Amino acid sequence: MFDSYRETTLRFYPDKCINCRRCSEVCPHGVFIEGADHAEQVHPETCMECGACAMNCPVQAIGVQSGVGCAWAMISAALKGKDMDSGECSCGGPGSSCCGGDREESPCCSE
Repeated sequence: MFDSYRETTLRFYPDKCINCRRCSEVCPHGVFIEGADHAEQVHPETCMECGACAMNCPVQAIGVQSGVGCAWAMISAALKGKDMDSGECSCGGPGSSCCGGDREESPCCSE
């Protein structure tokens, strides 16, 4: 089972990377830094799966499934007027949450 506390959908393909530095410029959590020949993933565990890096990569060297991580939970909670600090929003599915709480009982994930 996917563990949203330890895993992300972020995939980096260094062989495609042209070291344009866009990923390191747009990432809010410093997942990437400039390397000698290509970007380097230095903190992949901090990825919130917002998709900014993948959307700005001109050579598709980065892939991420936006809409499954904490970034999506935060956006969803904001749109629904919920408070992320309450610990009631989950985004990792039943029994697995990056925001706390249980998905079935979560007010920000329920319709």
